[in-house]
Amino acid sequence: MKAVLCVEHGPPEKLVVQDIATPEPGKGQARVRVHAAGVNFPDTLIIQNLYQFKPALPFSPGGEAAGVIDAVGEGITDLKIGDRVVAMTGNGCFAEQVIANRAQLVPIPGEMPFDIASGFTMTYGTSHHALKQRARLQPGETLLVLGAAGGVGLTAVELGKVMGAKVIAAASSDEKLALCRQYGADETINYATEDLKDRIKALTGGKGVDVVYDPVGDRYAEPAFRGIAWNGRYLVVGFAGGAIPSLPLNLPLIKGASIVGVFWGAFTQAEPALHRENMAELLAWYNEGKLKPHVSKHFTLDEGPAAIRWMMDRKATGKVVLDV
Repeated sequence: MKAVLCVEHGPPEKLVVQDIATPEPGKGQARVRVHAAGVNFPDTLIIQNLYQFKPALPFSPGGEAAGVIDAVGEGITDLKIGDRVVAMTGNGCFAEQVIANRAQLVPIPGEMPFDIASGFTMTYGTSHHALKQRARLQPGETLLVLGAAGGVGLTAVELGKVMGAKVIAAASSDEKLALCRQYGADETINYATEDLKDRIKALTGGKGVDVVYDPVGDRYAEPAFRGIAWNGRYLVVGFAGGAIPSLPLNLPLIKGASIVGVFWGAFTQAEPALHRENMAELLAWYNEGKLKPHVSKHFTLDEGPAAIRWMMDRKATGKVVLDV
């Protein structure tokens, strides 16, 4: 089978596309013939050996894929060959076939297309867990989303509205903010041309925002935190902006605010039952038409390295998908 491989750590230009042996499922595993794979920001880190999970070389990047089961191992009784599934494996999905443990497989509901399914779990799963369990977002509260047009950011905008919040979307261009408005943002901030802290205060009448969803970090973290309300919750989702910021700890003291970490991958392992409940709720919202995933660009499997470069260069809005 063909796969995108990381044979040495580094930028996506070091990735290779090669034919490798087709893997066989072991006990409690299934093999999925991949139709589409989602491209996510962690893929840019894992190939550089900068992510929390560090698979042994060589490995294929790609944390999620959608396809059809073509082989099952011993002990798999509730899934069969021909079933349409999403595989959430952490890596290995930029390939024609991938092995997944049973706990990593979710049936694709109804007529959800493979490209939509392949980019659904990680971004919506991260934002849903962040807003529901970590922030405990309440109807009527104000949510600020940084990097709001990106993969996780746009889902946070969309889910914030579904959960009854007022949503302020912040991004680096007017084009990106126009997309955020299409997905329900009530207000927008262009932090490339506007002062983030001042705009937050202006849009909230000086009160500040109840929840900050931050997948960007870098220089935007401190001004965003300075715009947080009393009892606010600051969600640390990631560092797509590059640098991991340092916040003066007098700020959460003065604000009576919380800094809350969001690590969806670890959550799915530590609390699998709650994770399944979350996914069931998200898929129900999708079936009800409340969620409309945005796929902005498709690449082929051979173009996998270029897809990761596209992500690294912050050109993506919504989801980027490999068609396998």
